[in-house]
Amino acid sequence: MWSELLQNNEWINAMIEFLDFNPKAPIIFTRGAFWIFFFFVYAGFSLLHNRFLLRNTYLFFISVFFYYKASGFYFILLIFSIMANFAIGAILYDNTSKVIRKWLVGVAVFINLFILGYFKYAYFFTDSFNKIFNTDYVVINHLLLWSNSFFNTAFSIDKIILPVGISFFTFQAISYIVDIYRNDVKPCNNILDFGFFLSFFPQLVAGPIVRASEFIPQLYQPFRLTRLEFGTATYMILKGLFKKLFIADYIAVNFIDRIFAAPESYSGFENLFAIISYSIQIYCDFSGYTDIAIGLALYMGFRLPKNFNSPYKAKNVAEFWKRWHMTLSNWLKDYLYIPIGGNKHGVFRTNINLMITMLLGGLWHGASWLFVIWGGLNGLALLVYKNWKRISPYEKNNSVAIQVWKVLFTFLFISFTRIFFRSESLEGAWSMIVQITRAFDVSIVTDVVLSYYKIFIVVAIGFITHWLPEDWKEGLIIRFASSPYVVQAIVAVFTVFLIYQSVSAEMQPFVYFQF
Repeated sequence: MWSELLQNNEWINAMIEFLDFNPKAPIIFTRGAFWIFFFFVYAGFSLLHNRFLLRNTYLFFISVFFYYKASGFYFILLIFSIMANFAIGAILYDNTSKVIRKWLVGVAVFINLFILGYFKYAYFFTDSFNKIFNTDYVVINHLLLWSNSFFNTAFSIDKIILPVGISFFTFQAISYIVDIYRNDVKPCNNILDFGFFLSFFPQLVAGPIVRASEFIPQLYQPFRLTRLEFGTATYMILKGLFKKLFIADYIAVNFIDRIFAAPESYSGFENLFAIISYSIQIYCDFSGYTDIAIGLALYMGFRLPKNFNSPYKAKNVAEFWKRWHMTLSNWLKDYLYIPIGGNKHGVFRTNINLMITMLLGGLWHGASWLFVIWGGLNGLALLVYKNWKRISPYEKNNSVAIQVWKVLFTFLFISFTRIFFRSESLEGAWSMIVQITRAFDVSIVTDVVLSYYKIFIVVAIGFITHWLPEDWKEGLIIRFASSPYVVQAIVAVFTVFLIYQSVSAEMQPFVYFQF
C-alpha cells in the first residue's frame, strides 16, 4: 500500500514538475519531453480536428501553456498582446473614417513596438543614453514591480529578461492590424481564434513569421492531410533534427563557441574556419527549427510559409536576402521599406530607405551596436551591388567559373559580416579580425585539420547537403513521403537513433530564441 502511494506521489511530483516552469529545462523541439507533450497534444487534436471553434480553442490553450513552459511569467505579455490587438482590429474593421482608422493603426503599432522596445532594448537605449550624456540611469522591471505591489510576489525588479519569441509574435500582431487596415483580411471571428493565430506553438518562439492574410483563412478550413503531406511533414521534422543536433550543436559546442569566446588564443586559420563554420551552424540551427515547425504544423493541417531557400547558393547579396529568413525579409519589405517610401521617390531616397530597413533589421536581431553594424554592412553591400550590376561585365555571364566565384564571394562576405553578429563585444570582433589578418600561418593548416578532423567532416556534410541540386532534394522528399509507412517508421527510428548518438553535451537552445 505504501509503495503504491509512494509511486502515486512520484507520479504527482512528476506531473507538477512538468506543469511548472523550469528556466533550466525549457520545452524545446530537441528534448524528449516535447515529443511526449506533442503525442498527447496530437491525441487531443485528433478528437477535435473537424470542429473549428473547439480545435482552435484547444490549440490556443495548448500554445499558451507551451509559451509558459518556454518563458514563464512572461506569458502574460502574450495574453495582453492578444487582447489589445484583437480589440483594436475589431474596432478598425468596423470603422469607416480614414482618420480614425489611421489613428487606430498608429496606436496598435505604438503599443506593439513599445512592448518590444521596453523588454528588448531598455538596456541598449539606457546604456547608450548614459554614455552620451554621462548619466547613471538604472533599468527597472516595471512589470515585476507591479506584480510585487498588487500580488505580493517577490520578484527581483533590477533585471529585465527578454521574453522568448517576443520579436516574432509582435511582428505577427502588427501584420494583423495592417492587413485589416489594407482590407487584405477580415478580423478573426473571436478572440480565441485570434489568440490561436498569434500563439500557434510550432512557430511561436522562432518563426517563421506568419502573416494574418496567409494563416487566418486556414482557421476556418476543414482539416486536410494527404498521405504525401504526412510523409513530407515527417521528413521535415527528421531533417530539422538532423540539422540542429547532428550538425549545428556538434560544431558549436566542440569548436565555434571556444573560438569566439577567446579568438586571440587561436590561430588566424582557426578563427577563419570558425567564421565559415558559424555560417553553416546558424543556418542549420535556424532552418532546422523552421523545418520542424513546418512539419508539426502540417501534421495538424496548417501550412506555414517556407523560410529558407538554400541561401548559400546566392550569387549576390540581394539574392541572399531573398533566400535567407524569407518571412522576415518579406515582412520588412512590405511593412517597413514600402511604407516609408520604398523606391518611389528617387535614387537617393531609395538608398536611404534601404539602409533604414537594413539597420532596423539588424537591430531587430539584438539590442547591440554589433547588430547595427552587421545590418549596416549588409545594407551597404546591397547599395554597392545595386550600382555594380549596372556596369559589371560578369552580371550576365553564365560560365561555371563565374557562377562559382559569385557564390563563393557572396558566401565569404556574408560570413565575414557575421563576425559582428556572433561576437559578444566589439573588442572580440576586432580581435578575431586581427587574428585572421595578422596571425594566419599556412604551415599549421594541416595540423589544425587533423586536430579537428571530426569538425571538418561535419561541416563538410552540412555544406554538401546544402549545395545539392534542388531537384535531388525534392526527389528525396517525394521518395520518402510516398514510401510505405513501415519504411518511413524504420527510417525515422534509425535517423533519430543516429542523431541522438551524436549528442555529446547538454542540448543547446535554438540560436533565434534570443531574438
